Amino acid sequence: MDPAAAASADGGAFLEFVDYAVSTLSSSGGDGYESPGDGPAPARPPWGWVVAQVLKSCCAYSSGVTAAIILSDLFQSWTEQRKSLTSKRKVELTKLINTRNKRRLPNTVTIDSIHEKNFLSPKSVLEAVVIDVFALPGTNIYMLTLGDMWSASTIDLYLHRRYYDCIGQYGILKKGREVMLTGCCLRTAMEGSGHARILPTEYMVILLAEDQDEDAMLLAAQFCTYSFSSMILDESRNDVPYSFYARIEKIESLEPFRCTERKQIVLVDNDDAKMNFILWGEQVLLANLFRFIPLRLRIAKYISLDYSNLNILFSVGSMLALDRPFIANFVDSNHEESQELCLEYGSATQVYMVPIAQQEEQVPFTPTQMKSQGPRLSCLPTDNVASQVTLPRDLHGSVDFSKYPFRVYVSDLHDKMVGVCLFGTITSVCKASASGTTFYLELVDTTGVVLMKLIFIGPWSLGRVGVGHLVYISGLACTMSSTNILEVSWREKEPGSLFVNLSLLPALLNSSCLHNLAPLSDLPRSTNRTHGACHSGFAHGFQLHLTITDDSAKVFAWCVGQTAIEFLQISPDEYLELPEDERAMYLYTLQNESFMVAIANTSKRVDGCGASDEAPPVWEITRAQKCDATASPRDVYVDFELWKVQEEKRKGLRYSLHA
Repeated sequence: MDPAAAASADGGAFLEFVDYAVSTLSSSGGDGYESPGDGPAPARPPWGWVVAQVLKSCCAYSSGVTAAIILSDLFQSWTEQRKSLTSKRKVELTKLINTRNKRRLPNTVTIDSIHEKNFLSPKSVLEAVVIDVFALPGTNIYMLTLGDMWSASTIDLYLHRRYYDCIGQYGILKKGREVMLTGCCLRTAMEGSGHARILPTEYMVILLAEDQDEDAMLLAAQFCTYSFSSMILDESRNDVPYSFYARIEKIESLEPFRCTERKQIVLVDNDDAKMNFILWGEQVLLANLFRFIPLRLRIAKYISLDYSNLNILFSVGSMLALDRPFIANFVDSNHEESQELCLEYGSATQVYMVPIAQQEEQVPFTPTQMKSQGPRLSCLPTDNVASQVTLPRDLHGSVDFSKYPFRVYVSDLHDKMVGVCLFGTITSVCKASASGTTFYLELVDTTGVVLMKLIFIGPWSLGRVGVGHLVYISGLACTMSSTNILEVSWREKEPGSLFVNLSLLPALLNSSCLHNLAPLSDLPRSTNRTHGACHSGFAHGFQLHLTITDDSAKVFAWCVGQTAIEFLQISPDEYLELPEDERAMYLYTLQNESFMVAIANTSKRVDGCGASDEAPPVWEITRAQKCDATASPRDVYVDFELWKVQEEKRKGLRYSLHA
């Protein structure tokens, strides 16, 4: 029997294997605790990352997995991740490129690839630095020579006339300036007629840095005069060339207007006033310069992982400087102009962006974490074992724990934590809203109990979760309420949100490296039961009440679904087709069958359903696997001798077997 599912809050053999895997990867990947940010790859993998990778292997090999397979998958994934973090890029323009922004947008193309393919899609993004500004001889046509940090070559761009005010002795567009462009087309090089050039594009964003004197002076002189509130109150607003400086709060799509695509960028100024910046039609290409969409990976039906560990869109939180936007009335979903004002990308509009700077915080290891690791820290040299780690911090001051090297326990939770993962046993489940999209789950580990609020996009989508089930959950956020109570929440739609019910994973029972067999006598003898059973649905199914026994003890338990079918070796529909006397005979033929089972304590449960007349037993068998004739005496034997069949009708036909 698997004690990891037997009302054990510490996870037993599964967590022992995780700790072993962490130590193995740490000893093979370098020394010390380097920052898990965008710099050198950390020597120790994040604890939550290792758990997620092990579960990924369990889903990939549902019939069972060996320690060698898991460690091989882990080592390959960890090696690839470290290489991606430490790989040296070709940098020909190091002195010209500001090192604050090194993350490529999804559609970014390199200058080398443009020359190689002799093609450039209008949807592509070009992140570049200005190498030179010059006029074509004998004309008033200006060109920019552009380079990027990933290419050895450069390319010339015909500058759109809307940016001519930005060049010259006092212009912002000069050598060393970073820009981002989209909506570009290529004038390909014809035989004997020079080289490829980029045709003029209206969609260019100029990057500024507040810590640079020239940029700070520009922002102060041109963009800090007006606020959204002052513009709204000004009746002569259409005659004023406004410039605004505001933070990007959200980027989202709007309902099309007469088949014209629209996107909305929600801006917040220094007075916390909000204004929508609307992009129409071809202008939506401009949103490509702001968006970074995290890679979301779905693993079977159990897991949703986000390996980018980015909580929000890349540019959310960055500052946008809008020069001379067009002021209009917002067009709502009914295709009618409202009195609400919005900003649009007009013929004279220019856009500057100050990218968000990555904030970090030193987080000390708690006594609980250090004590839980114990001798496992011996895998690293003593001189390099630090007492804290550097973690990224978001705009609201919350620290991202998604890359934290150690396990986080319930007792470690505090205000302003995001990306937290917990491992423990469910002690209660409760529906919090009539819509069925919000639930409360209570989880316990070896240090305490926490109540978590789960918010779903639609109805519950995590499958069956019951009291006593062992679960892993990541993407939790912790905030302090106005009444000074710690609130822990989880949102299904947030990147990095993951919920896995280990008690129902077939691979755990089939993988000897992830569980230990134990006698029934090791189970705690708690008989306190406040269990409400929920009978609903229209499919035929079993709910079995049965006695399991080995050479040490007997336990009265229950099971449903596939586990019940595994015991009976027959489907509900097939069972219903049998005459009543044959059903009884069928049960007698199953006496003294041998199974290996995972068992959970359901002594406390609140699930929003009405209590039944007869509550199920304390123990739930979550998984069962039939053993062969040479089974060990410690394997569980099932006694069917005293069973009888009782028929119930609750919205459909459902069979229960009661002792």
